[in-house]
This record gives sequence, structure tokens and C-alpha cells, in this order.
Amino acid sequence: MRAGGRGEGGSQWRGGERSEPPRNGEPPSPRLTGNLEGPAVGESQQPPKPKPDRPDPEVKEKPVRRRFAAEYKRRILEEAEACAEPGEIGALLRREGLYSSLLTAWRRQREKALAEGLAPKKRGRKPTKDPRADRIGRLERENARFKQRLEEAKIIIDIQKKTSQLLGIKLTDVSEHEKILSEEGSD
Repeated sequence: MRAGGRGEGGSQWRGGERSEPPRNGEPPSPRLTGNLEGPAVGESQQPPKPKPDRPDPEVKEKPVRRRFAAEYKRRILEEAEACAEPGEIGALLRREGLYSSLLTAWRRQREKALAEGLAPKKRGRKPTKDPRADRIGRLERENARFKQRLEEAKIIIDIQKKTSQLLGIKLTDVSEHEKILSEEGSD
């Protein structure tokens, strides 16, 4: 090192590269000659050509779910099962751009398909849906809801009766109210 902590020949270090070529006979760095990236010293700045193998950096407005063909899934599962050394499955997944959860899901799909393929098939016509089944189901749900409301109303009436007995209030019967209303309506 020489004067003032600078590198050889008074050149400054920036980002691991010298700002000017060395003066002691060493070959210039590749960055200054333009061998790696960008132009050499003194050349004009031209935009770099896009590489065709690089993915498009533009973010899509709506992401598209990837779909995998059955043949592709089968091939990847076979390759994963053939992996014997530690890290081979990870390398396979990185190479294909997949997650390990996909392998798990695809294995389950394969097991399910094998089980369904070996299961005996039910013979005859497939059952058709009865058009009245929807209406019957809706009416049964409505009936259950009305029964629930009736039970709640009975509980409320019982509480009202017990409260009136405790307070000493005489309750009139519903039929008496109807008589009173019918008499007022006939006037």
C-alpha cells in the first residue's frame, strides 16, 4: 500500500474493481475491457440485447394456474422415485420449477386412481336425480325451522305464565280476546 491508503499507482478501489487501469504492467480487469458486462472504456453505451432464454419480467395482470398433463406427472413421479442420493429430489424439483407438495398430491392422485381402477364397477344405469328431491329437501328444512320456532314460542309462553303467576297478574285466554275483538268489529 502506498500513500493515503490507496491501491497501486494511486487508483481507487470501487466495488472490487479499480477505477483506472493499473500502471505496473498488469493486464486490465475484464470489466474495463468489456469482456463480461457492458462496453470497454471509451466505447459507446448501447442497450444490452435481451436473452431469449430469460423469462419475461412483466407481471401478468391475472396469474394463470399451471396445469400438468397426466403423462408429465407420471414422468416426474418416476424420476422422483428413481432418486437415491440425498438432494436429488430437490434438484429435480428446482429443475422443473415444482414444489414438494405437488409430488405429495400427485402420489395421492395416483393411489386413488389405482384403487378406483381395481374396484368393481357397479353395473346398470346410473341413477338420475329425482326432480322432486330438491323440493322435498327444501320443505323438510322449512318444516324443521318452523318446529324450532314453535318450541321457542312455547318456552316463551310458559315463562310468561309463570311470571304472571308470581306477580299475581290474571291472564286472559286467547279465546276471550277473540270474543272481545269480534264484538268490537260487529258494532
